[in-house]
Amino acid sequence: MKTSFFKARIFIISLVILALVPSTLHSQQKSDFWQHVRFGGGIGLGFGDGYFSGTLAPSAIYEFNSQFAMGVGLNGTYNSRKDYYKSFIVGGSLLGLYSPIPQIQLSAEFEELNVNRDWDNRYFLNEDENYWYPALYLGGGYRAQNVTIGLRFDVLYDSDKSIYGTSWMPFVRVYF
Repeated sequence: MKTSFFKARIFIISLVILALVPSTLHSQQKSDFWQHVRFGGGIGLGFGDGYFSGTLAPSAIYEFNSQFAMGVGLNGTYNSRKDYYKSFIVGGSLLGLYSPIPQIQLSAEFEELNVNRDWDNRYFLNEDENYWYPALYLGGGYRAQNVTIGLRFDVLYDSDKSIYGTSWMPFVRVYF
């Protein structure tokens, strides 16, 4: 059942992308298309007493005009805590951006992550976990040229399954 649920989500996301790309390509001259594409993403690194976390999250957006943009992103994360667990997280996202004025950016992002946690069973009775976790972030931020700093909220937050400790998250978004 989980596999068919996941396949249905992938099918719907693929249909949305396929519906948007041809209309965008058709309405733009081919040489003009790449002038509206911006690349960016995020890099994260955290470490401490027996703890390590590293994230690489590239993304690309297409700016329809000065107010609207839409894009896709990938996410890869590795976490570990000595004698406790290791986790591998991979997934993707769809992102929509709206700027009512140049300094304000509102965003909506749907993210689907595959979480694979391997617990150290020497001390814990937890079983290893492998599951898909959806998130829907709504956010807003202050924008200065290519950089936006803001706050987003996961409306689908589940404290038992999320890879984050809270539904509220600050962000820094950079696109070139």
